[in-house]
Amino acid sequence: MNRNRFLLIGIIAIAAGAFVSYAVYHSLESRNGSRMQAGAQVVVAAVNIPLGAKIEEKDLKIVHLPEADVPPGSFRSTTKIVGRGAVLPIAAGDFVLRNKLAGESAGSGLPALIPPGMRAVSVRVNEVIGVAGFVQPGTRVDVMVTGTPVGGSQEQTMTVLRNVAVIASGQNLERNSNGTAQASPVITLLVSPDDAQRLALASSEGKIQLSLRNPLDTGQTEASATDEASVFGRIAAPVAPVTHAAHPHRVAHVAPPPDYSVEVYKGDKKDITKFETPN
Repeated sequence: MNRNRFLLIGIIAIAAGAFVSYAVYHSLESRNGSRMQAGAQVVVAAVNIPLGAKIEEKDLKIVHLPEADVPPGSFRSTTKIVGRGAVLPIAAGDFVLRNKLAGESAGSGLPALIPPGMRAVSVRVNEVIGVAGFVQPGTRVDVMVTGTPVGGSQEQTMTVLRNVAVIASGQNLERNSNGTAQASPVITLLVSPDDAQRLALASSEGKIQLSLRNPLDTGQTEASATDEASVFGRIAAPVAPVTHAAHPHRVAHVAPPPDYSVEVYKGDKKDITKFETPN
């Protein structure tokens, strides 16, 4: 009887201890969760947000993290995000940071991608000028122009712009994710105001050609203008030899000197002696 009583008391004690432990654990979890909910609210992307897209409320969600895990430049609410454009692609689950968004009044689309002090200029291209469709947003190019300089007599090709960013291909602001060619009749370049004028003049006065660069190659190597002579070379026209007509040798005939005579006077007499000139 006593044995059964002690066994029952032990079971009750174990059950009470387990209940108390669970209650304490649940209380601590609730407090930690409450502190987390109150101090670490942060906005992340609910879906993939493409470059240039206008962000809407449905594109965002709020998560809660420890305060130490919240990155600088993040947002605690969606109020200052909705309606702004994305200047960088934002993947689902990524933090929505200030450097990934256009200014609050900059809008969305292509205008939001143009930094202050820069200009977007479009040029007409074909498969050759656009490097078979591999000139896409995010790539960098050199711009060459072929034309006849003022006062010149032959065409020249020279590089007028170097290491220029491509920000759009047609109406696409992002390149194909699989890296395949993306043919478009128009390419938009990001240039300074001065370079925008040079590009406009080159497009109207000559024929332009884009030269695709390796994105890691940021050098500004200078190259002299190339003309037809430097490509094809020049061969001097052969000089015709000067010929002289053959003239027969002419021998001058000189008349022999005449004979001469010597007059000798003796008193009133005169003697004349003639001499012949020797040949």
